[in-house]
Amino acid sequence: MKKLDMKTNNLTEDNIKKITKLFPNIVKEGVIDFDLLKQELSDVLVEGGEERYRLDWPGKRESMLKANTSINKTLRPVVKDSVDFENTENLYIEGDNFEVLKLLQESYLNKVKMIYIDPPYNTGKDFVYKDNTTQSKGEYEEEIGAVDGEGGKLFKNTDTNGRFHSDWLSMMYERLTVARDLLKDDGVIFISIDDNEAHNLRKIADEILGEGNFVAEFPRSVGTVPKTTPGIQNRHDYVLCYVKNIETPFGVDEDISEEHFKFDDNDGRGVYALIHPLDSGTIHYSKSLDFPIEYNKKSFEPGQHIENKPSGKWLWRWSEELVKWGFANDLILEKNNRLYTKNYRNLKVEKIGHSYSLVEKQVGKPFTSDTLMSEDFGNRMATREIKDILGSGYFDYPKPTNLIKKLIRMIAEDKSALILDFFSGSATTAHAVMQLNAEDGGNRKYIMVQLPEETDKKSEAYKAGYKTISDIGKERIRRASKKIKEELKEKGRQLKIGEETIDPEKLDFGFRVYKTDSSNMKDVYYNPKDLKQDSLLDLANNIKEDRDPEDLLTQIILDLGLELSLKIEEKDILGNKVFFVADNSLVACFDEKINIKIVDEIAKIKPLKVVFCDAGFKDDKDRINVEERFKRLSPETRVNVI
Repeated sequence: MKKLDMKTNNLTEDNIKKITKLFPNIVKEGVIDFDLLKQELSDVLVEGGEERYRLDWPGKRESMLKANTSINKTLRPVVKDSVDFENTENLYIEGDNFEVLKLLQESYLNKVKMIYIDPPYNTGKDFVYKDNTTQSKGEYEEEIGAVDGEGGKLFKNTDTNGRFHSDWLSMMYERLTVARDLLKDDGVIFISIDDNEAHNLRKIADEILGEGNFVAEFPRSVGTVPKTTPGIQNRHDYVLCYVKNIETPFGVDEDISEEHFKFDDNDGRGVYALIHPLDSGTIHYSKSLDFPIEYNKKSFEPGQHIENKPSGKWLWRWSEELVKWGFANDLILEKNNRLYTKNYRNLKVEKIGHSYSLVEKQVGKPFTSDTLMSEDFGNRMATREIKDILGSGYFDYPKPTNLIKKLIRMIAEDKSALILDFFSGSATTAHAVMQLNAEDGGNRKYIMVQLPEETDKKSEAYKAGYKTISDIGKERIRRASKKIKEELKEKGRQLKIGEETIDPEKLDFGFRVYKTDSSNMKDVYYNPKDLKQDSLLDLANNIKEDRDPEDLLTQIILDLGLELSLKIEEKDILGNKVFFVADNSLVACFDEKINIKIVDEIAKIKPLKVVFCDAGFKDDKDRINVEERFKRLSPETRVNVI
């Protein structure tokens, strides 16, 4: 039986294995010769020490090392703070987001469709994640070797050499490095930022995500704000967008709101809108778009409804050939002495070869660089939302749900997308995911990660009982879900004949809460060679005394690369407590003095993986028997111990 590692992967070791498979000649006595590796990856002679275009700062190499190093941490479930823990697939995780990303890297590798983060802007006012990165001049110069033992300068211009940015850059670099691997091949990441670090963020994102995978730097209207520079009031920040693969398709921006789709001929083509007059075409003259149309014994010319029409300036939107096809396929009708085209919600006219056809394609227009420059995406809207849900603001500079919903709609039509936000804050992203699902019947899921940063004891939030930022986020999700459900039920009571609405009972409004903690295993588990004579009792039970079976199960789920959202069932088998994860994906029992007969019962369902405690068997004979019985009764089952 294999003993589980119970720690995150060492990515450095994994990367070395991958590289040595490609270039076995670069390994000398078990060590990589990096000069040889550089030469293997270059088509010119590599001399070394060449200058290159990149952003460097004190601590960058340490961040790269940190991103690849394993950690002995785990997540522990907090059922009392959760909502519908047994059935939900949404996650709310409290802890340092770097540690959480490391813990999720195996279970959610290539599984996240969209990441949205709103990190500290490094304004010098915040302190979370070393957000106030202004080191003293002495500390900075000592770190980069700019002074000698007596304080003498070793090189000039240290004041402008990144002194205020290094810690922030390191913090972002290591988190983006790990987060990148969680994205699906067609995944998208959006990052909110302002002028303080936008230029630096672009450089590190180019390096980590690939300069060729940069999509856009969307300016976002924030509304009225105090002056941020002398004489200038800055009324926008930015949302950076990168993709895992530049070929990733994006959706289209809806230019027809839902209420316009109120007509239906019951011909199987669905609902349509009449908002595009046929004569609202280009003002650039084209003879092919200037012709009379005969319909219902009437003659129509482009722009004839307009008084003092400029000659040759008003044309049909469709060509004569397409108009004939439109009449033949009932796509044009008259309204108020004017011709209109039917704009179907899920269909669009497309030319295929030499003919036209209706194809499934969302009606809309491409997103533009100023897509987010509306007050609907500003801070004032966000503040109103939080007050509406919680009764007071309680949070500085939140983002509105409209912003997150707009970004989700950008990533094409994926109504089952997994959305990750590891700077969750007030949980706007979770709120937006629930709201969007309620609007279109989607099955999107979220993972929120938030440091349980303490609120100011003098603040209104603290007085209201919110001791941490994560307390605010969790309560917002609870109240927002209740409000959304009530709105759906009210809408259902007011339906007209033929109308439909979303059934709130079919949506997932729950969330599982987890918190980061040290490993469930004692130090001896990881370093048995360090065991001393007076610590032999630790060998008998290498699990910490304050941990329960649910804690162990969570760490094993992560260690085996399974998702935390999988359904978990608890059963009693012959007096032993047995967990079933996703039916037969994983079966685990952590009891002591295991009844050996449960092996036959478990083997009947032929699980993919089984885990027991190494100290759970009466003796070595039972332990060997377990492995042998699985080999005989369910040979495909992987048997592990902790």
